[in-house]
Amino acid sequence: MFKILITGKGSYVGESIKNYILSNSTNFQIETVDTKSDTWMNIDYTKYDVIYHVAGIAHVNAAYKMKALYYKVNRDLTIEIAKRGKEAGVKQFIFMSSQIVFHESRSLRSEILTKDSKPNPNGFYGDSKLQAENGLRKLESPTFKVCILRPPIIYGPNSKGNFLRLAKLAIKTPLFPAYHNKRSMLYIDNLAEFVKQAIIHHISGTFYPQNSELSDIVEIVRFFANRAGHKIGIWRILNPCVTIGGKFFQSVNKMFATYYYDPQMSKMDFEYQLVSLEESLKIMAKYLHIFKQKDQNKFANKKYYDN
Repeated sequence: MFKILITGKGSYVGESIKNYILSNSTNFQIETVDTKSDTWMNIDYTKYDVIYHVAGIAHVNAAYKMKALYYKVNRDLTIEIAKRGKEAGVKQFIFMSSQIVFHESRSLRSEILTKDSKPNPNGFYGDSKLQAENGLRKLESPTFKVCILRPPIIYGPNSKGNFLRLAKLAIKTPLFPAYHNKRSMLYIDNLAEFVKQAIIHHISGTFYPQNSELSDIVEIVRFFANRAGHKIGIWRILNPCVTIGGKFFQSVNKMFATYYYDPQMSKMDFEYQLVSLEESLKIMAKYLHIFKQKDQNKFANKKYYDN
């Protein structure tokens, strides 16, 4: 029996991983703890084999006034909980870091992250995560394994963030640029399976879980529009708008830049990429109520092409 403590009670990732593992396995006992109050200070860590630390400030508010809080939560809290776990005999600490420790896309320049790429965060969210990683590595020992995950964009039913906004945009906008890109993304069930296998195999080190296929924003928009029966013009003539917009708006770079992990970095000795990109999009469409049988029948043979 694996006894797991997930820090970040009520969080999307924490609760999703908990529900996934408990629904697929009988040899896991999982509890969650709130870190917004002092509850985590009163936990008996001796009861657990593994701490899965997902608590932190998400990358949603980069206002400078938030800088100190980012380091307090993303770095200091992480290291303090790890110390308590190690002292109590916890055997493995799994930390949710981020792809942004390398840096966040601030231009439309294409970039592939490889095993030789060095972290170089360009904001205090990424830097606070990287400093947490460095602090955790100092705590690692033969009896205290540290497993660091640097996932890309995570999406799934009930998730928050840009992915759901993109899906909703796809079924409303009449036009979209044919500005194809490649991005690493990670469906929530694939992350959950990775965490499950990481615990079973008791792994340590730094890892880069992602879907088995890279994503293309144009094809995602095309998929959701098609599923909803929404006619959309995807035009190359709009591509200069992306190029110009990227010079002035960071959101354009985040949406359209090619920025992904070399797929070889994400290969493991165990299988975790169980849900294909297409299957995950179908699940998301159903969740968003934009996939209807009548639309499927009506538009099954309709093709959309870049203009």
